[in-house]
Amino acid sequence: MNKEVKEINIEEYDYPLPDERIARHPLELRDACRLLVRRADGSISDHVFSELDTLLPADSMLVYNNTRVINARLRFHKGENGDGALIEIFCLEPEQPADYAQNFASTDSCSWTCFVGNSKRWKSGTLTARIDVDGNSVTLAAERIARHDNTSVVRFSWNNPEVTFSQIISSAGEIPIPPYLNRGTEATDTTDYQTVYSHIEGSVAAPTAGLHFTDSLLQRISQRGIPRRELTLHVGAGTFQPVKSDTIGEHLMHSEWIAVDRSLIAELAADNRKVIAVGTTSVRTLESLYHIGCLLSQGKAPGEVPQWYPYSPEHPDLSRSEAFSLILKYLDNNGLNVLIASTRIIIAPGYTYRVVDGMVTNFHQPRSTLLLLVSAFTGGDWRPMYDFALQNGYRFLSYGDGSLLLR
Repeated sequence: MNKEVKEINIEEYDYPLPDERIARHPLELRDACRLLVRRADGSISDHVFSELDTLLPADSMLVYNNTRVINARLRFHKGENGDGALIEIFCLEPEQPADYAQNFASTDSCSWTCFVGNSKRWKSGTLTARIDVDGNSVTLAAERIARHDNTSVVRFSWNNPEVTFSQIISSAGEIPIPPYLNRGTEATDTTDYQTVYSHIEGSVAAPTAGLHFTDSLLQRISQRGIPRRELTLHVGAGTFQPVKSDTIGEHLMHSEWIAVDRSLIAELAADNRKVIAVGTTSVRTLESLYHIGCLLSQGKAPGEVPQWYPYSPEHPDLSRSEAFSLILKYLDNNGLNVLIASTRIIIAPGYTYRVVDGMVTNFHQPRSTLLLLVSAFTGGDWRPMYDFALQNGYRFLSYGDGSLLLR
């Protein structure tokens, strides 16, 4: 194990972020936000996001996360008349069925791992709520069937077999905007907090670097001959989890579900184009693919990429092509067209990028694992670009401005 990585002190990744610099809402035009460009030599320039098509390397491919944020926050009131204590249930990931698509297609019941707000007031019993789903009155019930340290498993059931769970949460739930916005969900968040290319339901947080893209910008990127490709990582609530320990070795990374089509894996195995990832979720997915190939080379199953695996002295040194070819062989041997796995990797200074040559990303919270990821990409030289952004009026976090980092 690379002890130096685990001994990184999170205080070194702190910076003053004035509250007024946190964007509470996006700009009316998505691609009108500012774009900081940091090139491989460390030089920084100021642009508008709508210029991105002209700034991407000609020999690159753009890879983005097509996940769609679900209305994960459900509210129930105790009591027969619905006038009792408010219990808020925040759906995190499917439990039964464990497959996202199957769970959303359920027509009578399903269960999820959830955060439960005001949990002490829900000691037992079933919560119910009357909801309207496309003009049909439906009774939704919630029963807590298991408790863990910080989460619970909640079984949802409803009395209309014509209604799916996807329809239930779309009608009854709320978009879970980030807690650091310090405001309630508003009607505009329903569209503002989704990328224009989102279509695979499952995230409880948006891959926010993608919020800046418009259909016209994507079209101009294609017109330049830059391929656009999709993958899926369902963003979990752990993305907002701060590093509370002094050193990152004591921080437990959250696990996130990924799915990548065989066609993209084959393209990455054979193509020498520069890979530009949109957002840290795409970065984590693409880099995790390389490590899945390495796990396969060691005879291990590609279930979950462990947090510290990239830094292990036993980690094999494969080329990108070798690692991705092993994934293709695994898929072919098992008759699969999609690789489904999960990842816990932490990308921090000391990490060697194997797939990603550039990234589009926002400006992240102080003392966060996302800032560690950016630092690793820039060779530890993250502070000058953050100083530039702070000194020049950039807007920060989910609804803020963007950056293009190249190496």
